[in-house]
Amino acid sequence: MRTRVLRLLRRPWTAAVAAVALVVSVLVAMPASGAAAAACRVDYTVDAWAGGYTARVRVTNLGPSVDGWRLTWTYTGDQQVTSAWNATVTQTGASVVAVDAGWNGALSTGGTAEFGVQGTWRSADPVPDDFALNGVSCGGDGGTHTATPSPTTTPSTTTPPTTPPATTAPPAAECGDAVICSGFEDQAGPEPSGDWRFTAPDCQGTGAVAVDPAVAHGGGRSLRVDGRAGYCNHAFVTHAADLSSVGTVLYVRMWVRHTTALPTSHVTFVSMPDSAQAGRALRVGGQNGALQWNRESDDATLPAQSPAGVALSRPLPTDGWQCLRFAVDTSAGHLDTWLGDEQIPGLHVDGVPTQDVDQQWLARTGAPRPTALRLGWESYATGDDTLWFDDVAVGSAPIGC
Repeated sequence: MRTRVLRLLRRPWTAAVAAVALVVSVLVAMPASGAAAAACRVDYTVDAWAGGYTARVRVTNLGPSVDGWRLTWTYTGDQQVTSAWNATVTQTGASVVAVDAGWNGALSTGGTAEFGVQGTWRSADPVPDDFALNGVSCGGDGGTHTATPSPTTTPSTTTPPTTPPATTAPPAAECGDAVICSGFEDQAGPEPSGDWRFTAPDCQGTGAVAVDPAVAHGGGRSLRVDGRAGYCNHAFVTHAADLSSVGTVLYVRMWVRHTTALPTSHVTFVSMPDSAQAGRALRVGGQNGALQWNRESDDATLPAQSPAGVALSRPLPTDGWQCLRFAVDTSAGHLDTWLGDEQIPGLHVDGVPTQDVDQQWLARTGAPRPTALRLGWESYATGDDTLWFDDVAVGSAPIGC
C-alpha cells in the first residue's frame, strides 16, 4: 500500500518533467508495551531538476530525549548525495546516513532538527520511505505513512532551483576563545589602529579605509571601506593575529553592509594570505552578481562561472547588515559558506566533484592554510562600492550570527 500511495502522488519522470517538490511524512507511535524507542516523524521536501536535486529534511523526535541523532534511509532510484549542510551525510550504495553536526544533536521529546542534502540522479529519484532514527524505524507495523504534495514548483530543464533550503538554528554568536573577536570599539581615531592596520597587498590607489562612528551593526563603530574600481585601488585592513595557529577548521564570522550590488566583473572584499599558495590569497568576493570564492594562484572560482553554477550562489543584499560566515578545513580542503543561517549550495566543497560547481576548484590538490585576515575592497575591472564591516570573529569552533 505504501508504494501505491507514492505512485499515485508522484508522476513518472520524463524529460519534460524537470522539477518537482514532494513532502514525505513518516510517523510511528510509541509501542503499546512502553518499550523505549526513537519514535519520529520525517518531512522530506525535495526540489528536483533534470539530473539534480536538493532535499530539505526535518526530523521530529517523538520518543525519549536523545543526545545525538543518526537518521538513515535508502534511495530506490539512482540518487547520489554530493553535499550536505547542518549534518554529516554519507552514502554507501543506496544507503544514506545523516549524523548531527554536534551543535544540533540534542533532541528533546517533540524537538526537531533540520538539515539538507544536494545530489544528482540519472534515470529516477523516487522519494525514500524507510527512515530510521538511531536505528529504530519511523514506519513499520502499527505506524502510519502518508505522502502529500508540497506547493507546486516551476519546472526547469537547465538550472537548479534558486529557493534556498531552510536550516536549523546556528551556533551561538559569542566569540568564545576566538583568536579574533572585534567590534572595532577599541578604535579611538579615524585611522585603523591596534591590531588592525591598513594594507594594500599589491598596489595602492584611491581606495580608502576608515573607522566609522556613525554606522555600526553593534556598539558605536564599524570599519568603512570606500572601494574603487580598477586593479590598483586595493584598500584593506589586516588583523595582527596569526591564523596558522588556529585549529584544523577555521571558522570566520562577520557582519558586512554595502551599497552597490556585486558587479559582473570579479571583486574581492575578504582576502586571506594562504601558505598553501605560497602566500597568495584565498579570496571571498563576487562575480556575475553573486558571491564567490577565488584562488589567486590559478584564478579558480567557486562556483564555476556557468549559469547553473552562479544560480547555486547568492547575491549579497545591499543597504542592510548581512551575516557572512564560512569554514575552511585546512586538512581535507573542504569549504562551507553561510549567508545568515542559510548554507549556500554553490559555495560548498566536500571533495566530491559536482558539475557546474566545484570541478574547477578541485583541479588543484591540497588544502588551504590561511595565515591572516584582510577586509577591504579589490576590483579587477568595474565596480565601486562602499562597505562596512563589524563584529568580526575567527576561531576554531563554529560562530553564529
